Amino acid sequence: MSVPQLLRHPWTVFLGRRSLRLFLSLGVVVTASFVMIRLIPGDPVRAALGVDAAPDLVAARRHALGLDAPFLSQYRHYLGDLLHGDLGTSLVTGAPVAELVRTRLPATLEIAGLAFLVTLAVALPVGLLAAVRTRDGRRPRTELVFIAVTAGLAGVPDFVLAAGLTALLAVGLQLLPVAGTAGVESFVLPVLALSLAPTAVLLRIVRVEALKVLNEDYLRTARSKRLTSARRCLRHAAPNMASAVLTVAGSLLPALIAGTVLVEKVFAWPGIGSAMAQSVVAQDYPVVQAMVLVLGTAVLLAGLLVDVLLAVLDPRSAIREM
Repeated sequence: MSVPQLLRHPWTVFLGRRSLRLFLSLGVVVTASFVMIRLIPGDPVRAALGVDAAPDLVAARRHALGLDAPFLSQYRHYLGDLLHGDLGTSLVTGAPVAELVRTRLPATLEIAGLAFLVTLAVALPVGLLAAVRTRDGRRPRTELVFIAVTAGLAGVPDFVLAAGLTALLAVGLQLLPVAGTAGVESFVLPVLALSLAPTAVLLRIVRVEALKVLNEDYLRTARSKRLTSARRCLRHAAPNMASAVLTVAGSLLPALIAGTVLVEKVFAWPGIGSAMAQSVVAQDYPVVQAMVLVLGTAVLLAGLLVDVLLAVLDPRSAIREM
């Protein structure tokens, strides 16, 4: 294949467009994080040095950090440092922000990744089973319970689930540690708090999509061939609902990643989210900007991955947009 043909290939155009969208979105995230942190009332230097710090010391510190420069000048300086991989220095601790990200990011990825896997592992088989059990109006009570439970869980915020799980399983029954990273069991509560609401949403979508697929002609043909229920579901129903389910699962990722901020705070989890929550209170500009950038980048990369997987599962989805 020649270079011009390669450049005009649908997959090349598709990946190019998605990559361009990714970089433009990253630009919006960078700008939004820079602007929003500066809209928070208060003086970050005064907060870092203390209320009793001498005015001359505060002014000198502001000048050293460039916070007394015009807004656009600060923005240009920030972009220049960012392009060189410099995330700045914490105003509170004086430690490099890049080092803080390096030490905190793995903990966030662990619980976010586990929560997403738990969501898929529970929602796909249980949603499909619920569709099989309630198809054609059968078992209306089971359907009512399913709808009520999933609707209830889907509407509860992550931090409320975190507090409730802590009160029940950690304080009341004393089955799990309240907070921290004391071992494998310490992952249970934060992962549950993050995954319950997305699982409930995805369960409902999987059931609806499965009900549509189960009424298709090829499923009736499979039933007429006396194929087992498990084989019909796994071989015929599941692959044909994969695109729709993956699309919904991908749309849940941003909320799941954003939910780590409050969940980590509740469970004193040493990740990006808890560091961001602490830094917002302390008005630590460089740390907050870096954490927003990291979380935003994670959301955008997850969306790009979902788009590519959808295009792989259904190549026509990439071509139709040309």
